[in-house]
Amino acid sequence: MNICLIGMPSSGKSVLGVLLAKKLGMSFLDMDLVIQEKTGQLLREIIAERGREGFLLLEEEVGAELSMDNTVLAPGGSICYGKRAMEHLREISLVIFLDVPFSEVEKRIGDPVKRGVAIPDGFTLKDLYNERKALYLQYAHEILNEEGLNPEECVEALVRIAEKHRKLL
Repeated sequence: MNICLIGMPSSGKSVLGVLLAKKLGMSFLDMDLVIQEKTGQLLREIIAERGREGFLLLEEEVGAELSMDNTVLAPGGSICYGKRAMEHLREISLVIFLDVPFSEVEKRIGDPVKRGVAIPDGFTLKDLYNERKALYLQYAHEILNEEGLNPEECVEALVRIAEKHRKLL
């Protein structure tokens, strides 16, 4: 069984993913690091060089080709734009949307450009949040509403979701 955590940047995909993998005895894979290793560039450098669309194509290609086993995956927040990648990830893993209220996302992200967020020209962070949330909901098998939960409580909830799905397999 694989678990794929999707959500906005700063939703906890990497932090919670590492903790979840440890708790379940699984491997952890950060897809942003895979992309950076493949290109030899930081995400913001890739976006500056290839543009948002070029980055999204690269992210989709990497996501669609991933092969993993017994792994918790944390893809970048923009993976939701890659239909091929998301369909592949849904086939090979349990996809869980880490739902964080916008006010919290805004607080956590700070400067989207420095953070390497693939944000379209003319979009506010709120616009991006609304657009992506609809896509996350479309692709998720399960949703974890993080509002009011600390990281430990989030991990416990994720473990319960994973256990429920293990029983169904």
